[in-house]
Amino acid sequence: MLKFFEILKRFHFEAFISLYVIGVTTKKVGNFYTKYKLIKMRCMQMSGCMSSFGGMSPVELSKGLNQLKSEHPSLLAQLEGLFTLTQRIEADEIEKNFEELISKVNEFKEALDPHSEREEGVLFPMMGVYIGTTSGPIAVMEYEHDQAKAKIHEFLEKADSTQIVEEKKNSAELVKDAYYILTEHFAKEENVLFPMAERMLSDDEKEELYQKIQEIK
Repeated sequence: MLKFFEILKRFHFEAFISLYVIGVTTKKVGNFYTKYKLIKMRCMQMSGCMSSFGGMSPVELSKGLNQLKSEHPSLLAQLEGLFTLTQRIEADEIEKNFEELISKVNEFKEALDPHSEREEGVLFPMMGVYIGTTSGPIAVMEYEHDQAKAKIHEFLEKADSTQIVEEKKNSAELVKDAYYILTEHFAKEENVLFPMAERMLSDDEKEELYQKIQEIK
């Protein structure tokens, strides 16, 4: 019980505020690199602020958490490619780019789904034992997962039947929305959630996390 209240006091409120502030301050930034750098900067600022109050400071991630983090760069590279295609479609380079966008979104979904399941099915519930899942950081993370996946699903659902140019542009906006959500989301995980989990989970729990995420292909 003492461990629970120590963790709650140290991480729950601080992490929730961090995730909220990062989201608000980057909401209207469009360029991939500008947005991602700004998110990183905000996360570092929040981390520094927390450290001065005895809160979060940089940590070395255990192998399970490090695996989840190491899956982000390839997903971000795919997202960058999707964003480029949406920009071309927005600039009226539609036919070839829209067909390629459908193909690339399907490829991205195949890569994203197991990564999301490793977090939703393993990491989030393990952290939820300590801080709950109906509010706070885990609720924020799960909500963003749901939002991004819903945008991708809606795009794919509409894509095959979309013929009118304006409809294709509108559909491409759904992919752009998913891009914004996920680039921001990954930075929050790397700079707030994963360090939080590293401090929160016991050594046995970290080993359990690693073993369980290996089962998800």
